[in-house]
Amino acid sequence: MRKFSNTWIFATLAVFVVFFSVAAPGFFSSIGLRSVALFASEPLLLAVAETFVIISGGIDLSVGAVLGFTGVVGALVMRSVWTSSQSLGLSIAAATLVAVGIGTALGAVSGIIIAKLRVPPFVVTLGMLGICRGMTFVLTSGQAIIGLPETLGVIGNFTLLGFLPVTTLVAILIIGAASICLSRTPMGRYVYAMGGNRQAAVRAGVPVARYTISIYATSGFLAGWAGLMILARFATGSPLSGQNSELNAIAAAVIGGTSLSGGIGSIGGAIAGALIIVVLLVGLVIMNVQPYWQMAAVGGILILAVFFDNLRFGRSLGE
Repeated sequence: MRKFSNTWIFATLAVFVVFFSVAAPGFFSSIGLRSVALFASEPLLLAVAETFVIISGGIDLSVGAVLGFTGVVGALVMRSVWTSSQSLGLSIAAATLVAVGIGTALGAVSGIIIAKLRVPPFVVTLGMLGICRGMTFVLTSGQAIIGLPETLGVIGNFTLLGFLPVTTLVAILIIGAASICLSRTPMGRYVYAMGGNRQAAVRAGVPVARYTISIYATSGFLAGWAGLMILARFATGSPLSGQNSELNAIAAAVIGGTSLSGGIGSIGGAIAGALIIVVLLVGLVIMNVQPYWQMAAVGGILILAVFFDNLRFGRSLGE
């Protein structure tokens, strides 16, 4: 496995921070930095989810749609339990179990189809994206789910020490566990082996089918948690949540040094890549740049990241 330094990635992040600190008045302030931290939890979780999948040699286009679907289902469950019991703790626990469980199950279904039926990951996860988007609008009729506990929004936007949102802290803890899994467990070694040379992994006795299912289930698990983070922040279940999040997640993973050919990448790089995306988007918002240009900027950065990915690993461009 080729070694790859993340130094330039963190240098790029520093350049972005300096640029927006100068170009966007208010960015480098307590409010601006809090906005970055508050917005970061979902992109961080989805970037890590995408990193697992891409390192293994796959792709997951459904993470944003799974985020939106699990957030809406979690909101419906929470409203039902809250209406019947008026228990905040029970409502949050029920929504968490259902949302994360459904996210994990949806990821596992994608993994089963990919591993057992040998359908390409691009096709499977694109289909799952459509299914989840459609079911989200079926459940909501295009309307936001309201009537949730008011305290939920207070919890979702509460900050520790004045700058660290609770939702981001939860995301950090989950990402820490994911990092340990990728770097210190047999599953992590198999993820790299499968992406580096799948046939060699099969010959070496790696249960590729089982771990493919586990990898996509992990992606769905993280997307489910991301859906809960948005639900907690806005205290509503929006059918629009997660749109275009898959683009940001793939961009963050690739910017962070994860090779689209598989076998190379790291959680640290994914974190840096996600923060670059977050800083870019928050900075552009503060500069009053229209949302369409924000999407274009992320797409442009993704193309550049893939271009440099090709150069780093000596692949011929245009083939």
